[in-house]
Amino acid sequence: MLKGFSIPISRRDLLKLAGVTAAGAVLSGSINTNDVEAAEKISGDSIKYANKKIPVLYSADVCVCGGGPAGTAAAVNAARKDVSVVLIERGVALGGLGVLGCVYPFMDTHAPNSDTPYVAELKQRLRKKGIEPFDGVTQQTWHNPETLALIHDEMCESSGVNILYQTVVVDSITSGGKISAVIVQTIAGLAAVKAKTFIDATGDAYLARCSGVDYERGYEKTGNNQPLSFRFEMGGIDTEKLYNYVAIELQEDWCKSKLPYFEIAEAMHRKQRYKLEELMARGVETGEITQDEAEYMQGYTIIGKNGVMSMNCPEIPVKFSATDPISYSKAVTFGRKMMRNIARYLIKHLPGFENAFISREAVMLGARESWRIKGKYYMVEDDYHNQSRFVDAVCRTAWFIDAHGEKVSEKLPKGGYYEIPYRALISDKVSNLIVAGRCISASFILQASMRIQPTCASIGEAAGIAAAFGIKNHVAANEIDWAKIPAHQRSYVTAG
Repeated sequence: MLKGFSIPISRRDLLKLAGVTAAGAVLSGSINTNDVEAAEKISGDSIKYANKKIPVLYSADVCVCGGGPAGTAAAVNAARKDVSVVLIERGVALGGLGVLGCVYPFMDTHAPNSDTPYVAELKQRLRKKGIEPFDGVTQQTWHNPETLALIHDEMCESSGVNILYQTVVVDSITSGGKISAVIVQTIAGLAAVKAKTFIDATGDAYLARCSGVDYERGYEKTGNNQPLSFRFEMGGIDTEKLYNYVAIELQEDWCKSKLPYFEIAEAMHRKQRYKLEELMARGVETGEITQDEAEYMQGYTIIGKNGVMSMNCPEIPVKFSATDPISYSKAVTFGRKMMRNIARYLIKHLPGFENAFISREAVMLGARESWRIKGKYYMVEDDYHNQSRFVDAVCRTAWFIDAHGEKVSEKLPKGGYYEIPYRALISDKVSNLIVAGRCISASFILQASMRIQPTCASIGEAAGIAAAFGIKNHVAANEIDWAKIPAHQRSYVTAG
């Protein structure tokens, strides 16, 4: 039975991670004798958990749980403030749904000047790698998932973030309203990561929930989560033929962008009427697809992957829950069948798809909403309609309320927006925890507006900045006054 293991670490990281610990024992042949001796000198640290002695992999200033848009932004921005950072990611790539879940492009916030420095940098880095993210029409950020994953790795490496891939947060060690360590499952077994401040960017508020923070899930009126999706990519598409059919022959003017930026869509039972709705409805009549499969279909070209589209479907029926492990697992099987049926139908009936095939499945379901914390400030629908402003605002957005299955709201007036306060990222229950991403303190309906990836990244950016500021100034994370951080150090300064 493996009792311990170590992780090779550079001299730079050792100096930066003062007090960093590694395990005492190592996998045979993984590092040389000198490395073992060096590791033993700085390690020997372990904790007892569930009657087991488990190694402490890192003792850092900041531990970020979850490597999606919010978590990656948090880790990079904290590390750039010269504090030691560990980022825990359950997959083998950073980017969350934007990479692993095939959710691209990024929706635009519709708010003026909403790009915080980190979001602007992501776009610039995409350009430098030959991926122009802006088409000038949709305002969306079109990207390439493999390129984006590489960019995240490069940003973390250059800023000194230590990443733990294929590592899942299992539990937290919490006492007196403060987290001292998280328990993780790694490829070598259970281990622990210690930190002064923790950032929950799991999307499901997992660290917050297991540490005693109040939370809720689903729509307050029904208990339902927003529907899950199971996105996939299709290759072999003749996009020119598809464009000519949809945009010219059918005269669909809903998406006015042109190749290489092109989008097809239909969503039944909404105010917007789509030209492709008739195509999908015929499939229901012939029995080739079900009503659930025909209900929602959307696809986007992928910049840099000629003939490939990201399919934003199927939308799995709302009876499947994003917060019930058994229901979620059944949704995977059910969704895969839906995916195959939709692909088969499009190949048979949609011009341009004749030689298409499924080239990739997402490795995680698209959860639009699951658990949300109840923090110091609880955002509600009125904050959207009233275009609320906050002295401790960390970002702004105007993405419409897009609660699939429940409510789709009108858009704010052009130039309008609301802000998200730092107080929605923290709670009174745990002093050294910041929550970032779609699971911040907000009602079901409001969350349906702020959940898009650029907004989540901006929230994470602020979380990382705040975490570093608190550590350097000896202020608890949940007592930080964002407005008192020097303006030049903040990623966002409210306009009032």
